[in-house]
Amino acid sequence: MKSISYKNTSRREFMRVATAVIALSSLPTVAFAQYGASPSASNKMKIGIIGSGRVGSAVGGAWVKAGHEVMFSSLDLEADKKLAASLGGGAKAGTPREAAAFGTVLVVSVPYKALPSVGKDLGELLKGKIVIDTSNPIVARDGDMAVAAREKGAGQSSMDFLPGARIVRAFNAIGAARMAEAASKKENIGMPIAGDDKAAIDTVSALVRDVGYEPVLVGNLATMGKHLIPGTPLGGERSPDEVRKVAATLK
Repeated sequence: MKSISYKNTSRREFMRVATAVIALSSLPTVAFAQYGASPSASNKMKIGIIGSGRVGSAVGGAWVKAGHEVMFSSLDLEADKKLAASLGGGAKAGTPREAAAFGTVLVVSVPYKALPSVGKDLGELLKGKIVIDTSNPIVARDGDMAVAAREKGAGQSSMDFLPGARIVRAFNAIGAARMAEAASKKENIGMPIAGDDKAAIDTVSALVRDVGYEPVLVGNLATMGKHLIPGTPLGGERSPDEVRKVAATLK
């Protein structure tokens, strides 16, 4: 980095530059990303995406732009390689097992009927890791198991399918179409999330902000995780305050 010479700088100009440097140094990682600078190494995360469909590719792409390392995976490795190549930066592609081993934070974004298989095939790699669960039980697509999951609650069902994972449900109640551009829109949209692990919630909250939303913790997985699916009162885009008001009416 080129050093700044103060030899011919007036006192007023010196103070202006110094003030700007101090202000920038106090900004959080996401703010540095907005100014085109890379976050510090300590703030970069390795994120494994299990299921790089509409939601997985949208949030993963936003995280690459924010300076994180992201490995995309699905049943179509060639498609994941093309996606990673189009994003550049810290994007890469691998198998679901490679992505699960790569990420310190994982995103599981698969059709809900595939969740038991994810738990069976990758279970030992998920244990102890923060897992962002974006998957929703959709009866028309997932059949009887979705009916059972809705009756039990999506949060509790996901815990049963992915035992040992530090699950936070997020990106469930808002459509994927606008996620890829949310950061550039800079709108004040609340993202309802549910979880039980405070450290996991804090980490996921930072990542939600990197995508362009304001995280709103609505409660724990068993009680409130069931509401984080399309078609519930928490579905759709609302301001953070509106999300809190709706969540307060639910049990």
